[in-house]
Amino acid sequence: MTLTPVEVRHLELRRGLWGYRRSQVHRTIDEIADSFEAVWRERSELGERVHELETEVARHVELETLLRSTLVSAERAAQEMKEQARREAVVIVSEAGAEGRRLVRDAIAEKEQLLAETRRVRTIMRAALEVLSEGQERSEEDGDDEADATPPHVAEHPAARPEADRLAG
Repeated sequence: MTLTPVEVRHLELRRGLWGYRRSQVHRTIDEIADSFEAVWRERSELGERVHELETEVARHVELETLLRSTLVSAERAAQEMKEQARREAVVIVSEAGAEGRRLVRDAIAEKEQLLAETRRVRTIMRAALEVLSEGQERSEEDGDDEADATPPHVAEHPAARPEADRLAG
């Protein structure tokens, strides 16, 4: 039976003729010693448990610190990846814009080249038609209408007329 400090303080021992009764005093001292021993053992066990818990808390604090630093590193890496992706996107958009401008320049140059080629072909066709017209006029003057004359189906063909005539008609 464990005794509390209050019970020990209020303990009443019976008195005998020459003082307290020895057997009761010895029994009470044994009870106090047993109680003290139980408390001492419990205190020791609790001290060991406190030490274990402090070690576990230290391990958890260490783990928490590691997790925090890992989280900070992951956040930093994610931010760096976002920034790198943004920079790459800017470069891609810039390159796409440059490529688009180059394609437009090439298309404009090709258009100009085709227009120049069209003008050259028109000039050649006009010159050829003028030569044919002059040849036809000469043959009419010489009286040789049938030999050098352009057949009517060719003269009436749209390709035989100058481009300006076709556009106007």
